[in-house]
Amino acid sequence: MRNFTLFPILLLFIQPIFMASNLIVARGGVEYVPPISLAFWRWAVVFLILLPFTFLPLKKNFKIIKNEYKKLFFLGAMGCGVCGVFPFLAGETTTVANMGIIYTSSPIFIILISGIFFSEKINLMRIIGLISCLVGVFTIIIKGDISLLINLNFTIGDLWMLAAAIGWALYSIYLFYWKTNLPIFQRFTLIAFFGVVSLFPFYITEELIFQRTSFNSDFFLWVIFAAISPGIIAFILYTHAQQTLGASLTGFTLYIFTIYAAIYGLIFFDEKLEPYHFTGTLLVFLGVYLAKKNYETKT
Repeated sequence: MRNFTLFPILLLFIQPIFMASNLIVARGGVEYVPPISLAFWRWAVVFLILLPFTFLPLKKNFKIIKNEYKKLFFLGAMGCGVCGVFPFLAGETTTVANMGIIYTSSPIFIILISGIFFSEKINLMRIIGLISCLVGVFTIIIKGDISLLINLNFTIGDLWMLAAAIGWALYSIYLFYWKTNLPIFQRFTLIAFFGVVSLFPFYITEELIFQRTSFNSDFFLWVIFAAISPGIIAFILYTHAQQTLGASLTGFTLYIFTIYAAIYGLIFFDEKLEPYHFTGTLLVFLGVYLAKKNYETKT
């Protein structure tokens, strides 16, 4: 029986505080830094920050790294490459509402892929929790007006977000199921490194063909913020929660992520909280509770 403690459950609500700050970067940072450049330098800074603390242990674990480098590259390409760049690209051509709806489809992919390839059970209680979360998220995004959902138009940015949602699902699933002998910080350092490696050719292409990076104060501000808040803090907390709760349940952080996004809109963009925000919040938290209760019953 798995030791199910309170702290991992609290992480479902704490981690999205930092994860949702990525929306601040997506909405503000891409005005000053090209999207691929922002993602590339963000993860380069993450790697450089973590390396002094992990270099000696990583050196001792070279044989382990040699055996796991292919898996680490895949995790880096998904978690830092696909999920690092695609939301920034999406923000250039689609709306925040569309981005929110599509990205919250990631737990659906997590549950489906886990069920198909890893025999993780999908029963009625988990489905009810998932539906409750979806209804809560949609309530917030469409402002309680169903006509806004019906009239959504999809663009190339929507396809970028769909790819990001699938990439996050793959990252989440394999981060959990691929067991490792490396501690969290060492593994995350290498994931960041391989994320930078996977982004490098695309970064060079962007620099040479599409848009050059201006290395000014705005660049350093956005890159450092992106590296620390939605980067180091969010990814480490997500990894810790997932090791205890599993891929499917930890995926519900994406729904709570939407709640905090509304809060950031209130604080940084002078948006008002309406009744539908509170209704959606209650539905999301109910969904997480049902999924948690179902998980405890199984274990």
